[in-house]
Amino acid sequence: MTQERLWQLLEPLWGDPRVLSALLCGSAAGGALLRWLGRRKIQQKMEEARRTRDLALERMEKAVRRFKQENPGIQTAHVLSLTMVELAEKLKEGSLSPESVLYSHMSKALEVTREVNCVTDFIHGCEDQLQELKQQKEKGLLYGIPISIKDHINCKGHISSGGMVKFLGQVKEEDSVIVQVLKSQGAIPFVKTNIPQTMINYDCSNPIFGQTLNPLNPQKSPGGSSGGEGALIAGGGSILGIGSDVAGSIRLPSSFCGLCGLKPTGNRISKLGCVSPIVGMQSVTATLGPMARDVDSLALCMKALLCQEMFQLDPTVPPIPFNEEVYTSSKPLRIGYYEGDGYFQPSPSMKRAVQQTRKLLQDAGHTLVPFAPPKIDYMVDELFTRGLFSDGAAHLVDFLKGDIVDPNMKSQFNTYRLPALVKKTLAIILKPIYPRIARDLSALCGVGSAKNLWDQHGAVAVYRTEFIAKWRKLRLDVILCPMLGPAFNHGYAGKLLAATSYTNLYNVLNFPAGVVPVSTVTAADEEELKHYRGHYRDPWDKRLKEAVAGAVGLPVAVQCVALPWQDELCLRFMKEVETLARGTKRTV
Repeated sequence: MTQERLWQLLEPLWGDPRVLSALLCGSAAGGALLRWLGRRKIQQKMEEARRTRDLALERMEKAVRRFKQENPGIQTAHVLSLTMVELAEKLKEGSLSPESVLYSHMSKALEVTREVNCVTDFIHGCEDQLQELKQQKEKGLLYGIPISIKDHINCKGHISSGGMVKFLGQVKEEDSVIVQVLKSQGAIPFVKTNIPQTMINYDCSNPIFGQTLNPLNPQKSPGGSSGGEGALIAGGGSILGIGSDVAGSIRLPSSFCGLCGLKPTGNRISKLGCVSPIVGMQSVTATLGPMARDVDSLALCMKALLCQEMFQLDPTVPPIPFNEEVYTSSKPLRIGYYEGDGYFQPSPSMKRAVQQTRKLLQDAGHTLVPFAPPKIDYMVDELFTRGLFSDGAAHLVDFLKGDIVDPNMKSQFNTYRLPALVKKTLAIILKPIYPRIARDLSALCGVGSAKNLWDQHGAVAVYRTEFIAKWRKLRLDVILCPMLGPAFNHGYAGKLLAATSYTNLYNVLNFPAGVVPVSTVTAADEEELKHYRGHYRDPWDKRLKEAVAGAVGLPVAVQCVALPWQDELCLRFMKEVETLARGTKRTV
């Protein structure tokens, strides 16, 4: 029967209200059924991913058990107590075997993830890699070092979920460039770690693998988006991890978990072979970088990565080897500093950390110069937010279609998916009452056209030039500034994306920036927090106060910054801060 003939037969029935009612009911029921089937399919995909994760952890546990049975005298506690540099030396000289080091960390990683839910996969090829290491004539700089990898970085034979259903089932056929280089240097990637859904969030929760907790205090977030890395390293299950950073995603979990972390200059390390829901965004620079318990570990990792292997695998990476002379220099530094950025008032412990570190540096013979970063409100709203969401968050919303939105993402997602007209109208209404929130809503509308996008890129370049001119005028080597912290209570990060102003500045500028823990939250800090009001006294200020409350004893960090391509100088400055602060950490 032709379509036209069918239409002729049915046409007389359209006027019958009973037929219309039946059709409408049937349509509604059909729509509900389709939604139910779609949701069920999503649930099945997530359940399958969780089963795969559980089987991988079981396999990991069996491997550890087998090794311990075959090697009953293994000194796991001793292995885990060594720094990465000590470990590398003992592995190279042969006084420790790669097997003893790998299985000791596997055992500890299992223990940590049972407590805080940070591991999403066991990279089972690590056992084969042990055998391959024995065949290598030359031992790389990271020979036998176990390393953890953030979820979205591709490893052959494993998925990179991005915390989203969209990427489930896509088993990767080859390693990312960074994993290839790590392996060529003798490192052994052995686990993948948890992230927040989409990674545009600095908590660490997704509907597939759940919430990761902070091992220092389970009531607190480990930070994100490299939160699984932060939790695993802080818990002792990994000695070196690879994270990524587009607004602070290496530095925030490092701050929240008491670790050292480096966001290198954007293209210093290859990013080939990573999944992302915002592919194509060029306004804000993302990068991969190391996380560890001390600065020397970061430096050794960077030295290993910046090698011919990487430059050959990814010709877009400038062939600049690690400059050891800069890292080991003891020349006094001229250091700019600021205690607050004027956008978010620092928490009492954040401010104190900068003040104490500034004094330590001055007493050590360095020159400290006050510095005020220019136009931070403009940078956050027009350069960072409008740049990161230059498409009006359309890509992010599309990626989440057909997914279950994580509770920690709902506040962000509900704002992102508002029509541009609604965002603009709300911005106009809120401007007299909450100007900061109004500007953010307006920025989330994106740029609107290709011409405007070019203008936006031009504005970033102009701001970077202005910032560097101010830096040069003061003849600075580096900058010391606050690092967001202490660790947030669960559920707040998704409602305070703009609080990343202290970190996202250096993604907009594409400057290398690192985090070093220098102190812990004191009872006096907590008491002072009661009087915290913020610069704007709006709902965001109230949330920040609530987010950092109840943190006595938790780490507080500072941020160390250098100019583009001066990553070694940034690390050298971080090492200086670490050395000076080591004997001054307070616990009460």
